[in-house]
Amino acid sequence: MTRPGHLVHSPELCDYDFGPAHPMAPGRVRNTIELARQLGVLDKLRLVEPGPLDEALIASVHTADYIAAVKAQRPDPRFGIGTADNPLMPGIHEVAGRVVRATTDAARLVWSGEATRAVNISGGLHHALPSCTSGFCVYNDLAVAIRWLLEAGVPRIAYVDTDVHHGDGVQRIFYDDPRVLTISLHETPLALFPGTGFPTETGGPGAVGSAVNVALPSGTGDAGWLRAFHAVVPELLEAYGPTLIVSQHGCDTHVTDPLADLALTVDGQRAGALAVAALADRLCEGRWVATGGGGYSLLSAVPRTWTHVLAIVAGEPLDPGTPTPPAWREAMGPGAPETMSDLGVEPGFRSFSDGYDPASPLDQAILATRRAVFPELGLDPEPY
Repeated sequence: MTRPGHLVHSPELCDYDFGPAHPMAPGRVRNTIELARQLGVLDKLRLVEPGPLDEALIASVHTADYIAAVKAQRPDPRFGIGTADNPLMPGIHEVAGRVVRATTDAARLVWSGEATRAVNISGGLHHALPSCTSGFCVYNDLAVAIRWLLEAGVPRIAYVDTDVHHGDGVQRIFYDDPRVLTISLHETPLALFPGTGFPTETGGPGAVGSAVNVALPSGTGDAGWLRAFHAVVPELLEAYGPTLIVSQHGCDTHVTDPLADLALTVDGQRAGALAVAALADRLCEGRWVATGGGGYSLLSAVPRTWTHVLAIVAGEPLDPGTPTPPAWREAMGPGAPETMSDLGVEPGFRSFSDGYDPASPLDQAILATRRAVFPELGLDPEPY
C-alpha cells in the first residue's frame, strides 16, 4: 500500500548555505531532519532521493543568460549575483539546482499517483525571478515544479504561500496564467521586503482573479492570521476547483523571527499547515506538494514548525505537547524548546463571518482582499 506521504531529501540539500553570517543557514534543514528523525516522523514517510541535476528543468523558468551567470560564480549586478542578500557561494548552481529537482520530483510523485502527498522541506525559494536572484533565492523551485505540472497536463493548480514575505517570484511568473491561482498571506509590503503583494495585484489580462494577496498588519498573531486564512483561502479554493495544491510553509511568521514582525507561534503555524492539508483532502483528492521556505529563528521555530509539516504530510500529525528529544535539545544547546508547542493549547480564532470590525486593521486587510478578487470568481466579498 502506498504511504500517504513522501519526503524528497538527501544530505546535499542541506548545502544551501550563504555563510555563517547569513540568515540562510544550512542548520535550518539539518536540524529539522534530525528532530523529525528522533521523533520517529521520518519512519512514517517514504524517503525518496532526488534525481540528478536537470538543467532543462531550470531552463523551463529561468533564462539562459541568467543560468550562465549563476554558473560563472562571479559578481554580476545585472542578475543580482554577489549582493549582501545573495552572496557568492561555491557550487551554487548545483546546490540550487538540486533543490529544484527535489521539489519537481515531489510534484512528479503526486501527479503520477505514486504518492498522495510529497514534501521537499529544503525547497520554497519563492522570490527568485526568471533572470534575477532575489531574497536569498537563486532558482525558483516552486515555479519550476508548477511549470512541470502544467506541462504534464494538470489543468488547475492552487499555490498557497504562508511565508511572512510575499511570494512575488511565483506570482510574477504565473501572473498571466489562469491555470495557476496564487494565494499569498504575508506581512504588509509597506513594512517588509519585497514591497509587493498588495490586494490590488490580482492577475494579468485574461487571468484577473488568479493572484490573491492578503497583506497582514505587522504584529498579527495566531488568531488574526487564522481569521484571515479562513476568511479568504477556503472559499477561493472551493470556487476555483484546483486539481492539486502546492504550498510554501515559510515559518518566518514566528514571533521570534529576526527578519519580520508577525507574531505567530509554532502552534499557529501548525494550524495553518493542517488547514492546507484538509483543503487538499477535501478539494483535490489529497493531492498536495509542500515545501519549506523562509524562517530564521533557528532555535525557537524552524525545526519544530517544519517537523510538524513533515508529520502532517505523513498523515500522522504530532501532538503539540510532545516533548522534544533530550539528545536533540542537548545538540541544539541552551534555550532549546522542551516541547513541540509554544502555547500548550490549540490556537483559536473568531470567524470573519461572525462579524466585521471596520475599525480593525486586520479586518480592513481581509475585506480589501475579498473585494479585490472574490467577484472575479463569482463570490460575494461582503462579510454580511
